[in-house]
Amino acid sequence: MTFLIIASSILLLVLLIVWLKIEPFISFLIVSIYAGLFLGIPLPAIMTAVQRGIGDLLGSLIIVITVGAMLGKIVASSGAAQRISAFLMQLFGKSNIHWAIALTGLIVGIPLFFNVGFVLLVPIVFTVAYQYKVPTMVVGAPMLAALSVIHGLLPPHPAPVALVAQFGANMGITLIYGILLSIPLIIIAGPLYAKSRWIQEMVFQPLASFRGENKTPESLPGLANSLVTSLLPVFLLIVTSLALLQVETTHSIYPYLKFFSDPSVVMLISLLWATISLGILMQKKIEPIMEEYGAAVKDVALVILIIAGSGAFKQVLVESGVSGQIAGFLKGWDVNPLFLGWMIAAIIRVSIGSATVAALTAAGIIGPMLANSTLVDPNLMVLAIGSGSLIFSHFNDGGFWLVKEYFNLSIKQTLLSWSLIETMISIMGLLGVLALNLFV
Repeated sequence: MTFLIIASSILLLVLLIVWLKIEPFISFLIVSIYAGLFLGIPLPAIMTAVQRGIGDLLGSLIIVITVGAMLGKIVASSGAAQRISAFLMQLFGKSNIHWAIALTGLIVGIPLFFNVGFVLLVPIVFTVAYQYKVPTMVVGAPMLAALSVIHGLLPPHPAPVALVAQFGANMGITLIYGILLSIPLIIIAGPLYAKSRWIQEMVFQPLASFRGENKTPESLPGLANSLVTSLLPVFLLIVTSLALLQVETTHSIYPYLKFFSDPSVVMLISLLWATISLGILMQKKIEPIMEEYGAAVKDVALVILIIAGSGAFKQVLVESGVSGQIAGFLKGWDVNPLFLGWMIAAIIRVSIGSATVAALTAAGIIGPMLANSTLVDPNLMVLAIGSGSLIFSHFNDGGFWLVKEYFNLSIKQTLLSWSLIETMISIMGLLGVLALNLFV
């Protein structure tokens, strides 16, 4: 019965958005209440779950998305994205630009959460596609693949780190295995898939706010300034993360490092620096800069609401105990533990939408089953569950709407690009883990 309720909830969401053309945020609220009622959540608790879901998701994302949108706007409008794209084109050539973006996503994705890396790289992706007349998703797919793989499989991202602790795995070995696995996944789901016919022929107009106008070379900021300002969040997060690993929690400097390593603080510092380096020092007055920032936030306002709605739906499903029911149903299956861990995470991911919740829930079920067991390498179990947690992002995942709204895609286009990329990564990740299991 639980599976039918989840399926009907997702079907209702599709009908409201696609057929009746109701705004996704409103649709999410309706579906969240519907799911809460039929999943047995007490009436007074349904709206509490909705509000908690919105608050929990936006609490961690609102600063990153809004400040990231402002940073992306000034990187685009100042010509910094144009300068970087020209450098990448010169370095790799137009025919290989998708490889350049994949490499950039890999480097940027290691220290950054998916959402932070996304809002930082989107202006560069749009500018490259616009200026060099390359289909936008040909450039966007490699970026999405790289950020997704790194987010789901590699420490220091939250889910992989939690899984390492849960299974008593070795962080360093997991990282080595993860990198070995990540490189082919990014190549296949990114640059190679970007060459497919339906990606090449995907026609749409992404948000113009993050696509810089063509400027003369003389009016562009310097390459060093453009790179430093655009990648300052990456640099700050790497430095503070490495410093945190070297400093004891009892040391007097630890609270300061912890504060300055927070993604919201990093983004704010980066925006302030960008305002100076790409604004004031480029002879721009503060008033028009602030007007640009306001326009950038208006552009992502609906994105924020849609992501908030997906958070409400996810929380209703979580509080109904759906994930535990699904995991309990699969627990007794007599299959390869690596496959079982992947499958539990995959089913919870499709049902709930959150990759992190899927990974941690699956770990909580598989962990006791593997206690004191030598049947499976714990480092590979981390990667198997991480791969499963990435499968088929769709309507109940905030990432789905982030990609759809920024790239201005239709539902069908988002499913054929982002959702299919995630599914390819997940399935190939499982196959890669099983292959590694033959040798380690």
